[in-house]
Amino acid sequence: MHDYTTIIGVIELRTDQKSYDTVQKRYRIGRSGISLIMNRFKDSGLSLEDLKQMSPGKVVDLIYPHDNLRHKRIPLPDSEKIPAQMIQMGKHADLSYLWIDYKKENPDGYQLSQFYKLYGDYVKETYGTDRASMPVERIPGEKMYIDWVGDQPELLLDTSTGELQKVHIFTTTLGFSSLIYAEIFLDEKLPQFIAGTVHALSFYGAVPKYLVPDNLKTAVTKHTKDELVLQSAFSDLESFYDTVILPPPPRKPKGKPTVENHVRFLEIHLVEELRKETYTSLEALNAAVKRIVADINKRPFQKKSDIRESRSIGFEKYDKPRMNQLPGGSYTLCDYKYILKVPDNYHLEYDAHYYSVLYTYLGKPAILKATMTEIRICEEYNRLICKHPRSYRDFPLYVTDSSHMPQEHQYYKGVNAHDGAYYRRWASVYGDSMVTLIDRILRSPKHEEQAYNSCAGVLHSCKDVPHNLIQEAADKCVAANACKYSYFKKVLGMMKKEHANGTAGACGKLPSHPNIRGKEAYK
Repeated sequence: MHDYTTIIGVIELRTDQKSYDTVQKRYRIGRSGISLIMNRFKDSGLSLEDLKQMSPGKVVDLIYPHDNLRHKRIPLPDSEKIPAQMIQMGKHADLSYLWIDYKKENPDGYQLSQFYKLYGDYVKETYGTDRASMPVERIPGEKMYIDWVGDQPELLLDTSTGELQKVHIFTTTLGFSSLIYAEIFLDEKLPQFIAGTVHALSFYGAVPKYLVPDNLKTAVTKHTKDELVLQSAFSDLESFYDTVILPPPPRKPKGKPTVENHVRFLEIHLVEELRKETYTSLEALNAAVKRIVADINKRPFQKKSDIRESRSIGFEKYDKPRMNQLPGGSYTLCDYKYILKVPDNYHLEYDAHYYSVLYTYLGKPAILKATMTEIRICEEYNRLICKHPRSYRDFPLYVTDSSHMPQEHQYYKGVNAHDGAYYRRWASVYGDSMVTLIDRILRSPKHEEQAYNSCAGVLHSCKDVPHNLIQEAADKCVAANACKYSYFKKVLGMMKKEHANGTAGACGKLPSHPNIRGKEAYK
């Protein structure tokens, strides 16, 4: 069973008419797995956009229903008999032919790729490994290999201490022409890896079909936060440059011998040349690197029969014409930060500031991407949740989008954001008596802020109430010197009730009736 990222990636590549080999290399998945995903995707009747709108869990359940995940006891192939059978077949020996016989006897048995793996494991355990190397046909314009030079030379002079500082050399090379790009950084963290890759593509002025990075310490490990961040960074690079990133199998440098050979070459021809001088800035060091690498790329190959003649000529003649054009605009470099769980206050920290995310993502993983001007927050599958302008001000520390807050938080934010002048302006809508009432409420406590909730309560209770009733209720509160929310609410409630029953006089006088004595009776 494969995860959401692999499922969506396989469907995207196959929908885009990418070959099975390309999909296998990108996601390390067998042909049968690719076919299973595509068949169940087609059977679902949904589009790719429909899948992207679904939650990751539902997508996985759609492709791998729980009924199909029950453990089965599958008979193993008889690996001990296979060598003898291969010898009997002679020059026509074919492991896939033996797999056909195995499937006839065991229709529910392992598929071809797993059959190969099981037999390969048996051969390694029984006979050890073979050191023979297979020749690899390099296709012009197809692959750009990426790596860090293993040697970390002390080349940068710290003028304040007089000590030499270690530096890290980033390098790329094209699979056919072997044209080299190199750049020096102070560390090998992910932002430097991304920056080096972007600078290398700009140097080549074109984009290959595949990017093949080394197994970086910050990258291809287990399914940890580092790999999730790297997958996000890779996804952004792939989308912008319309290319495919193919990490080689872990601990198998033979998957990229071209760059391994050039790493060893640079450890001698570049590093030793740099040691001849002293550098006090990274800019000066990279200027020297650029000059030395340009000379290396122009050197003729030792074999006169080499059709490339030199790296530069081979690139211009064979690689570049078969590479894609660079996209318009420049790639925006991001600093990636993985958040294991969105905290209870639904704000993610970056550079001593806190940026809000929709509160429904509480407890879920997230990836924060910071550019010089913007903060982007994505969920764990690299789908954008929200954006914020990046803040460099000392205050406020919290950058909050009100739509990210629960309703009760939005209410309290509105209350706390207002001052006395705000409530006095609001009261003026209902007349002078209401202004006087609100003013006395604000002046009653020791600190004006303590009266804000009472003012909000008074003014909110006036919603959908005729202005003449509000003014009259305010008059009574002021006259009685009872300027409090509770008293106003009581008076207003009585007046609304009288108004609804039609018992209130036009001028607040008692109705005329022979059984009712007036004030003259008490003189």
